[in-house]
Amino acid sequence: MQPLRPTWQRWPRVQLARLLHTLLPSTCALCGGCGGPSIEAVCPACEAAYVLARTRCPCCANPLGILDAGRRCGGCLARSPTFDATVAGCDYTAPLDGLVLQLKFGAALALAPWMARVLRDAILADGTPLPDVLCPVPLGARRLGERGYNQALEVARPLATAMGVALAPHLLLRTRETAAQSGAAPGERRNNVRGAFLVNADDAVRGRHVGVVDDVMSSGHTLDEIAAVLKDAGAIRVTNIVFARTPPHAP
Repeated sequence: MQPLRPTWQRWPRVQLARLLHTLLPSTCALCGGCGGPSIEAVCPACEAAYVLARTRCPCCANPLGILDAGRRCGGCLARSPTFDATVAGCDYTAPLDGLVLQLKFGAALALAPWMARVLRDAILADGTPLPDVLCPVPLGARRLGERGYNQALEVARPLATAMGVALAPHLLLRTRETAAQSGAAPGERRNNVRGAFLVNADDAVRGRHVGVVDDVMSSGHTLDEIAAVLKDAGAIRVTNIVFARTPPHAP
């Protein structure tokens, strides 16, 4: 009979990550500067250096020239997405892309409240109307089982609290496993996610403005499919709220 592992080794890594963040002194995830337990995951100096205000398309958050402020980009004019607006906290570029990967694959859950705060600031600066309800982009059962958490939900929780908006963590369901969009050819991404989502409760959507939270937006096909499902269920407006935007992409 094999000896039991210590209790802490048997904890789900999500719980372990949260405990370590509480007990250990915090360091900046980018520069390694040391602070106390209450410091955010990224220090103010690194945030100022890398989280830069950008002029963006109000629909898809692609970067625009400053003279185009408030205007839709060419891609959204040529083919209007189903979603109504997108707020992005930053560009998906180094070194911030590394933080997204740490949260998604490395259980660096201490990053989620900081990302939520960056998003709250971006929403307030953008002047976008607050949603009536927030929901995360759902993971499939297999990926959720492997990872042990949904990174989009980890960001959505503190964001909902910071904005005073209701959170519906199970509003959206992923009805089938899909290949990672990052591994799909550009022309295949829309088909990859078609029919992959379902609204769990129509009454929570009908007549409401829904904010869909995710860690990163690339081509926008996943979020466009989700917006279509939400609007079919009666949502009157859908706003994407994403920490990082991969530029440039046509929706």
